[in-house]
Amino acid sequence: MTWEAYLTFTVIAAALGCLAFTRIAADVILMCGLVALVVTQVLTPQEALKGFSNTGVMTIAVLYIIAAGLKETGAVHWIAHSVLGRPSNMQRAQIRMAVPVSALGAFLNNTTVVAMFIPAIQEWCRRLKMSPSKLLLPLSYIVMLSGTCTLIGTSTNLVIDGLLQQRYDIALGMFDIAWVGVPLLLIGGSFLVFVGYRMLPDRQGVLQQVRDAREYAVEVKVDDGGPIVGKSIVEAGLRNLAHGYLAEIERRGRIIPAVSPDTQLEAGDILYFVGAPDSARELRAIRGLTPASGSPDKLDVNHHERCLVEVVLGPDFPSLGQTIREARFRSNFQAVILSVSREGNRLPGKLGDIKLNVGDTLLLETSESFVDQYRFRKDFLLVSPLSDSTPPNYAKAPTALIILAAMVVTSAFGLLSILEAAMIAAGAMLATRCVTAGKARRYVDLTVLVVIASSFALGEAMNTSGAAAFIANGMIGLMAPTPWLALLMVYLLTSLFTEIITNNAAAVLMFPIAAGVADGLGVSIMPFVVAVMFAASASFMTPLSYQTNLMVYGPGGYRFSDYIRLGLPMNIIACATAVLLIPQVWSF
Repeated sequence: MTWEAYLTFTVIAAALGCLAFTRIAADVILMCGLVALVVTQVLTPQEALKGFSNTGVMTIAVLYIIAAGLKETGAVHWIAHSVLGRPSNMQRAQIRMAVPVSALGAFLNNTTVVAMFIPAIQEWCRRLKMSPSKLLLPLSYIVMLSGTCTLIGTSTNLVIDGLLQQRYDIALGMFDIAWVGVPLLLIGGSFLVFVGYRMLPDRQGVLQQVRDAREYAVEVKVDDGGPIVGKSIVEAGLRNLAHGYLAEIERRGRIIPAVSPDTQLEAGDILYFVGAPDSARELRAIRGLTPASGSPDKLDVNHHERCLVEVVLGPDFPSLGQTIREARFRSNFQAVILSVSREGNRLPGKLGDIKLNVGDTLLLETSESFVDQYRFRKDFLLVSPLSDSTPPNYAKAPTALIILAAMVVTSAFGLLSILEAAMIAAGAMLATRCVTAGKARRYVDLTVLVVIASSFALGEAMNTSGAAAFIANGMIGLMAPTPWLALLMVYLLTSLFTEIITNNAAAVLMFPIAAGVADGLGVSIMPFVVAVMFAASASFMTPLSYQTNLMVYGPGGYRFSDYIRLGLPMNIIACATAVLLIPQVWSF
């Protein structure tokens, strides 16, 4: 191997290690790798920046605007509510959920579909008295499966298509991969509907737990010299609140649980109330009580401008590992944390002492502008308004759906390329005011685009330095030179990478290796690159392996073991289906 190949391996190993074991943002890590390859002259600047002009990356950017139009008009929400209905059992509920999710997931960004369906399914489950944990993880899995049915179903498909066009002048059609994707969706979906739901826990997400178990926590302090000092709980009017109850008192560092109605209040007592968020408003009306740390009264927001919002902490949240008090959440986000759920359970102890982790679901009281301000930030994986949110412009929903349909038809019949059709559709969304230009800009996820584009540099270095050929020859030497076995090995290696790093980065890194294996065996590259495409989209075994998996983690009350229990058979099904069908469509 050349020194360039050794250096490329070093840079890629360092990037993979940082992606897997640090909290450094993925775009920062991969851009540093790009810079290292340019500075050491493994790549020229032109080679390193190819990804930023790749048609697949540009198509992904434009599709964000189309997804924004569908979301802002409520088209997805309208479809969800019109199709979900009132099923009589869990299997029928799974089917009713799978139909619209599959249809939308084939043409929209996966994250957008899941973000729209989580609150709809939570409300649906409350109405039908079903557990959301039986539906939310299948929601994530079905969206991933449906994304393999069309070229625009997931960004990974577009990345591989862009690489094919760039290096081999091969362009996939809109429905070319449907010959494998649709059977995979049907087989995987059937497993989820008829078998998988039995493997899921019967738990509630944070919002339902809080409503049913009255697990919102509000802390107040008894004023020194206030009118309720020396009075009993009953005399102070704290016994029969409409929206909460007194759970315990902290007095001089000692906890008094199971508080008696005759307990006399002392100055400096910290009272812990549990119940609905309206209990905070009731307590503020009682003289002699002042907010303790983190109280909603410290928000500089009028009462009528507040709303409840559910957020899921992402890996880029700046205060992970810190307590709520240390994170200064109210100062940084102008929002107060009412409750924290981890794996579906409210955490015990003082709210301010809870350390924040990735996947924690927080219930916030904040201003109405919070959702628009932070929905597109990387701090949170999901920002979902629970009440008093601005309603979508449903009058524009038919227009948005017509624009989407026109884009699909024109590209499917070859009248326009996918990029051209998407650009026209995005322009139509803006021209018809389905989404404003300002909101469209915020919907474009620059972090994802930078991650994808910069990862192209690592793939290019693998190719030009000979590192990819070295790995490919090693794989061929370890196995009998049979295309079927080689295809399986490429799929499994891609799947492994996808579970520990981003799916797009895994696809870009495996592309030159897959091409090298095909060249070494003297067969067509198409089965191998399509296997990479499908393996990179089949990330079922961990909550961190795919963004939608982490989005449902808190709302579904899941644990890490839930993903392994259901994700392992899903991975096996996806692998077997893809490896068996791909050579039937793209022969060796």
